[in-house]
Amino acid sequence: MALAKPEDFTFREASGNLGILGPMAYLSGNDHTVGGQEKSVICTVSSKHVLCTWDVQEGTMIWSSPVQQSSIMHLATLPQMHLAFTVDLEGTVKVWNCQDEDALATLAMPRACFSLEICLTNDGPFLMVGNSEGDIYTLTVPELRGVSKVNAFKYSVDLLHCSPDRKWIFASGTHQNILPMVFLTECLLKPSEGNSPLCLSIPFSSCCRACWAPRKTSRVTVMYRRGSFKKTGFTTFDLMAKRTGGRTDIQAHQVATFLLPVHMESPIWMGVGDGNMIVFESGPYLFLFTISGHLLQRFEDHQRTISNLWVDSVHILTTSMDDSLHLYMWEDEGRYPYLKSCCHLEHIGSDLAPSCYVSKAICDNMSIVCVVSRIRESSILVMYSLHM
Repeated sequence: MALAKPEDFTFREASGNLGILGPMAYLSGNDHTVGGQEKSVICTVSSKHVLCTWDVQEGTMIWSSPVQQSSIMHLATLPQMHLAFTVDLEGTVKVWNCQDEDALATLAMPRACFSLEICLTNDGPFLMVGNSEGDIYTLTVPELRGVSKVNAFKYSVDLLHCSPDRKWIFASGTHQNILPMVFLTECLLKPSEGNSPLCLSIPFSSCCRACWAPRKTSRVTVMYRRGSFKKTGFTTFDLMAKRTGGRTDIQAHQVATFLLPVHMESPIWMGVGDGNMIVFESGPYLFLFTISGHLLQRFEDHQRTISNLWVDSVHILTTSMDDSLHLYMWEDEGRYPYLKSCCHLEHIGSDLAPSCYVSKAICDNMSIVCVVSRIRESSILVMYSLHM
């Protein structure tokens, strides 16, 4: 992927009456094969109230759920077990194997749900759901049996992120009066009767994004808004669990913090690299900063505002109102120049109307999938796969 050029990709487009496409995620892991051939499979959610899976290399839909009673709001996948998880507008959680017509399990939550996170531990997978009243539910997979419930906030749990080593759960709402919390995962998976789960608050309100460092697995970076002018800041903490005698304490050490200049347009998206770098968009530009606020790089690969930023431990994808997407990749072990600009893809599909733009994209090691949004019309699903 690092050396790929636009001509190295096979282009597939699915349009028609797809509805407006919402969340999407890969159902296949890296090196997933079908009949001896490597295949990428993604899940998409549509305003038509359906969950679908697609063969990216062929550009074809391979499974669709029955039409659901309510709009599907959130999606998570567990490629290791070929499972997808959905939550709808009414708070109904479902587990799908994306082969059978019916869901494997269904659970009606008492309140609307705002966040969904899958956590694959040594004791098996668990699903965590945050609701409108600040509750975090931990459920077994695939049965959706209740393991624990903890009230974290007075307001909705908008963000739930499990650390790469599965040791920590970051939870927050975007309300200005909420302080983010970090829980020791073990306490949510194995609750002790009469004891509250071990957690601590991070003293930065108005949190809007958060990311765990892929390799420094106890390091979390939070993006927040501050003051009447809503300045954007970033703060980074290292978490530690210390056991003294029969007691465990959680500590958070602030590693770095900084505010963006007032003249810089506030970003909406962010990601982190090796734990010492933060990437975010601002207008048409992609910026790479150290966690202390030192500018490392500014990329100018788009002509118009970046509409979405997607980051994993290897790739970075930007999509823009200029109807294009750009692929970057992290350099190995955080080496200079830290982030490499790789490939620019223009949407070359059948609909080139001015009202079209590439609204979001995701990728794996051999494909890129993006959604082209059309004002007041159904979305277009565009699938690029590398020639094998």
